[in-house]
Amino acid sequence: MAELEQRWHDVGEFIREQRRIGHLSLRKLSEMAGISNPYLSQIERGLRKPSAEILQQIARALEISSETLYVRAGILEERSDLHDLVASIRRDPFINEEQKKTLVHIYQSFAGDRVLPELAAVDHSQSGDPGTEGEVLDAASSAAEYGAHP
Repeated sequence: MAELEQRWHDVGEFIREQRRIGHLSLRKLSEMAGISNPYLSQIERGLRKPSAEILQQIARALEISSETLYVRAGILEERSDLHDLVASIRRDPFINEEQKKTLVHIYQSFAGDRVLPELAAVDHSQSGDPGTEGEVLDAASSAAEYGAHP
């Protein structure tokens, strides 16, 4: 029972954090989500357990995916399809190999240690060393140029 209460508390903290990142007041977010100010306050403090529909309204107002809140609330299980992301990039017929490599490297630089080790191993074996942060940023600049000048 305590684990479930902690989960709702964590959901509320996450919503509060996202609201602050978006520079939204409690009143403004409640207005955007179409819920009352006191109800949102109670959700943020972990005192209320919102329905999937309310979580969806909050997610829309925060401009994040509903799935993110559903996973945090325990409504959905977290997806482990990171391999699909890299595979999708590699299969994309609209970008060239250098752009694909750059996208994978940028993703890995953002994901950092959170990338599954086997995902990193797959990328290293197929495209070499991801390089330093500066090299990744240079590659990102190159990718932008590719996009601007096909």
